[in-house]
Order: sequence, then structure tokens, then C-alpha cells
Amino acid sequence: MNTQVMELRQPQGGLVAADGRMSAQQVLQHAMVVQEVMRAVMRPGVHFGEIPGTDKPTLFQPGADKLCMTFRIAPEFDIQDLSTSDCVRYRVTCRGVHQLSGVTLGSCVGEASSNEEKYKWRRSVTDEEFDATPPAMRRVKYGKKWNTKQVRTEPADVANTVLKMAEKRAKIGMVLNV
Repeated sequence: MNTQVMELRQPQGGLVAADGRMSAQQVLQHAMVVQEVMRAVMRPGVHFGEIPGTDKPTLFQPGADKLCMTFRIAPEFDIQDLSTSDCVRYRVTCRGVHQLSGVTLGSCVGEASSNEEKYKWRRSVTDEEFDATPPAMRRVKYGKKWNTKQVRTEPADVANTVLKMAEKRAKIGMVLNV
């Protein structure tokens, strides 16, 4: 009985086999590389972890950066400014491009806005600041064991933070998609 051994070959001239798909062995190898990187390099709470209110692990930006380095993915950003006179808002598309071949591997869209609660309000520095702020631009935030006097944040003061958050959301989504 003559048995032939099939040889697995790397695809010629690209990342994907000629028929447009990866073999089961290539998928397994890819998954093993991700698991190896997670065991050897990534740390819980730094590169991935749970966000309160969720029950599944989440990829953090440092983890996305490690995976981009591992698979030689260069993020490219396209930024849309959707801001209005009273709100800073960005929609960012992040494309993941293979550094060696230039092939686009995937993309994702992320958004952020100064109207998100964490950017819209800040703790009042003093009671005088709170009292001097027009009533429509201040509030008292109530918690189970605390109350906090807050005032509206000037959208321009958080514009760069909002842009970076939109970029971060798009990048992490792109890495997960790829």
C-alpha cells in the first residue's frame, strides 16, 4: 500500500491561498500564534480584561498594538469631522494594511463625541464655580453613597481626547475584525 503525504504550501504572492481562503491548517496555525502571543506577551488587565458590566474579555489598546506588531499590520486612519457648534464628534475608519504586501486585511469604524457623559460633564472645582455656572450647564450627579456637583465641559477642551478615543475604538475593532 502506497501512502502519499500531502505537503502544505504557503500561498504564492500573497497572504491568502489562490482560491481566496485559508486552509484549516493555516487557520489553526494563525490561532496558535495568537494564543502563544497572549500567553507569552499579553497580561490580563494591561492588554485585555473585563470591563465592568460585561462578561467577556475585551481587547485593550496595548493588546491591539501587540497583535498589530505580531501580524505586521499597519493601521491607517480616515477621519470624518461631524462636529457642530455645541458638540465635537468624529467618525474614524481604521484600515489594517499588511506592512510587507500592502494588502488591506480589514477595517472598522469607530466614533466618539463630546456629548458622551464622560466628556460632557466634569466635577466642579469649587462651590463658587458651580454657583456661577448657568443652571442649564450644571447638575448634581447622585450616587448610592455620594453626590457630585458637575458643570458642562467646553467641547473644545476635549476635542483631542474625543478624536483619540474614536481612533482607538476603530483600531481595536479593526484588529478584532482582522
